[in-house]
Amino acid sequence: MARWHSANVLQAASDKKRLWQFKVGGDIPSLSREETKLPTEALPSGLTAKDWQTLYKPKLNVAWLAADKSFLRVLQIPPADTFQETAAMIELQLEKASPLPVAQIMWTFELLPKRPGHPQTAIVVIVARNVVEEFLGRLEKESFAPDRLEVPFIDQLLATKVTADGVWIYPASGQDESSCVIAWWCGGTLQSVSLLHLPPVEERGAFLREQIAQMAWAGELEGWITTPPRRFLVATPAIAAVWQPILQDGSTPELEVVAPLADSELAKLTARRATRDPIPASLVPPEFTTRYRQQFVDRIWMRSLFAVVLLYMFGVLIYLAAVQYVEFQVADLERKVRDQSGSYTNALVLKDKVRVMQDQLNLQFAALECYKAMAQQIPEGVTLDSFNFQKGRTMSVQGTAPKDMMTKINDFSDSLRRILVHDEPLFKNVTVPTIGVRGTDLMGWSFTAELTKGESE
Repeated sequence: MARWHSANVLQAASDKKRLWQFKVGGDIPSLSREETKLPTEALPSGLTAKDWQTLYKPKLNVAWLAADKSFLRVLQIPPADTFQETAAMIELQLEKASPLPVAQIMWTFELLPKRPGHPQTAIVVIVARNVVEEFLGRLEKESFAPDRLEVPFIDQLLATKVTADGVWIYPASGQDESSCVIAWWCGGTLQSVSLLHLPPVEERGAFLREQIAQMAWAGELEGWITTPPRRFLVATPAIAAVWQPILQDGSTPELEVVAPLADSELAKLTARRATRDPIPASLVPPEFTTRYRQQFVDRIWMRSLFAVVLLYMFGVLIYLAAVQYVEFQVADLERKVRDQSGSYTNALVLKDKVRVMQDQLNLQFAALECYKAMAQQIPEGVTLDSFNFQKGRTMSVQGTAPKDMMTKINDFSDSLRRILVHDEPLFKNVTVPTIGVRGTDLMGWSFTAELTKGESE
């Protein structure tokens, strides 16, 4: 069973439309909204239409079917253990109880409270199938798809406090005032329910008294009327003032008036019955129920698809906006680059000039340090013939010396390896001197030394 969240009850009379919405929870539904519309006005779609919220907040739509469109029968059946057994027993008696062929009717039933030691009393509601289909067609034009059709008289009958046996008369009101329902209670049991279609006002008194007398005579023959029945009129004071003269004459017992329930209270009872568990079969044909459900599913799918397309389009718009924003940022960055490109080029040129000047300065200092080292370390008697730098990084020297000073030339190159400037070696590498003969008493020498710091640094 669906756990209903709300229930709508519609009264679609010819002079007005009334809609009650109830919040279902607990034993008694609570009225949350009431609408009254003219026949030409549309019903509030927000109340009656079913959308995706119905998936987790189930909504029940109920429409009232006028009592004069139905046939009412009372059946006394043996008490059953289950609700399904009761329904099966009632279905077996439909052939005898229905005034129409079973294939041409829609039916449902309502069980009265069970009395220990007595048969189970059931009120059977029978409606011609073509009447139901015509009524549903009218409701569909109002965009109202009912899940159930109910007869409000059932709730009025169940709500009536029967204080004594007798005949209880329920006159209709409004556009249906030409009909009335007569219920017979005897021995605390509902024995019969009849719907009467009334003639013109001037003939109603005699017609009603005659019909009640015939029903009483039939009840006496069947044995459930043993004493003269009391008469009760369930009507408002205004309606009772019209009906009392019609029903009352000198030979009939006094008529007792009982106040009926208001329409809103009847709607609450209808919502309560329609959302209970178990629930009898609905008067709505199965094919209509299937079609309404399929329409609901299709509507959910279409709205979901529309929501997905809308979400996709929204995502595309966001993506395009993001692309435009990024393009704007790129254009702004390119503009800044163009604005700063001249300054950047000038900075590179200036950096190169600074590097060249720094290299020249380093070369000058390196040359001075080398001159100083050569002057301090060259042995006495050794002649320096040439001194030059290669790419500002390698020092190349050559000279002459007497042949007996070869050892001093080697010591000279070794001493250059140990020269420190600012606690760092001046030369990273000094080659072994190359010795050559320059004559009888002289020799030539040469070697190279690689500076620890050079032009490229």
